[in-house]
Amino acid sequence: MGYGVPAAIAAKLTDRDRTVIAFAGDGCFMMNGQELATAMQYDARVVFIVVNNGMYGTIRMHQERTYPGRVSGTALANPDFAALAQAYGLHGEVVENTGEFASAFERSVASGKPALIEIRIDQEAITPKMSLSAMREQALAAQKS
Repeated sequence: MGYGVPAAIAAKLTDRDRTVIAFAGDGCFMMNGQELATAMQYDARVVFIVVNNGMYGTIRMHQERTYPGRVSGTALANPDFAALAQAYGLHGEVVENTGEFASAFERSVASGKPALIEIRIDQEAITPKMSLSAMREQALAAQKS
């Protein structure tokens, strides 16, 4: 966790003509988010996509599968990632609906500087096919049988 942000900056510095996109969850991004300063300092025009569900989602998923209802240490108190990016001088946007993404991405690439798109999603949407509640219910049912 946390590798994507600095790796994307290094990739862009290695090949400035290539479009580089870093895709990270909020917890992953927070491990090296300060590297936005490096992206600005060296004009590494990466598009950072941060999926914000307010938790360490993969860890939470494992907790719900193995210890349903016994959640520990996975909630995050996140900043406004788009505002944080703007504070560093990057282009920053928030996306809350799927239909907003394409235009936000186009604006980010066209901004002429590093950019961050924060995608805010519901905590329940832990995977494309399963909610946290459904996962918990399955785990509880399995324990009873």
